[in-house]
Amino acid sequence: MAGSTDQARMTLAEHLVELRKRLLISVVATLVAGVIGWFLADFVWAALSEPVLEIAQERNRDAEINYTTVSEAFDTKIAIALTLGIVIASPVWLYQIWAYFVPALVRQERRYAIGFLAAAIPLFAAGATTGWFVLPNIVTLLTSFAPEQSATLLTAKVYLDFALKLVIAIGVGFVLPVFLVLLNAVGVLPAASILRGWRVAVVLIALFTAIATPAADVVSMVILAIPMVGLYFLAAGVAWLRDRSQAKKQARLSNGTA
Repeated sequence: MAGSTDQARMTLAEHLVELRKRLLISVVATLVAGVIGWFLADFVWAALSEPVLEIAQERNRDAEINYTTVSEAFDTKIAIALTLGIVIASPVWLYQIWAYFVPALVRQERRYAIGFLAAAIPLFAAGATTGWFVLPNIVTLLTSFAPEQSATLLTAKVYLDFALKLVIAIGVGFVLPVFLVLLNAVGVLPAASILRGWRVAVVLIALFTAIATPAADVVSMVILAIPMVGLYFLAAGVAWLRDRSQAKKQARLSNGTA
């Protein structure tokens, strides 16, 4: 509570100074991590490019990633390095966000925030990893629609943008069930409502996986949909256990008062 009082007493100028400090630390950490990412960029780009190269080998057709401008190779490496920098430095900037907001939170809100981060970070990592593994299937399927006598010529910028968006989108999709538990914890969404909406949730998950895998790749859609549906029902189960615990606690308080 003392932390909340101190935060409440801070002036607007003090808040801005504190925000600037946290942002500066986050930016410096990301740039330093980006230097590490620079040395890892070639390895990551080679792994991302492998599905395209496999098309050329397996189908005996031209398939390659091209650089259409003088600086595109450099720009691509910078983009990969910065992306890796953000990922590598995530413990630092996540802590800075936490350190900025935590003084204003009461003890129960801090527990919710810690629980959210503890669940969201590994789930995002699991989702991004899943996206990484389904990427070759999606690339193979999308390029299979081209006639046999044609060549698959991709620009580095477009291909990198496609790959990163796919991996990040699936990572975010895996985190969404955590928001259901959070809404339940703050009393906005009861477990009964989550369970009643399972049909709508399954349809939305199917729609999301169809968008994330932009083709009729049933295998990739199933690979993505099964864990997301499982996470939805896991979130419903956690919310149900919490509601049950709260109901028992309320019943004991009512009996004690009576």
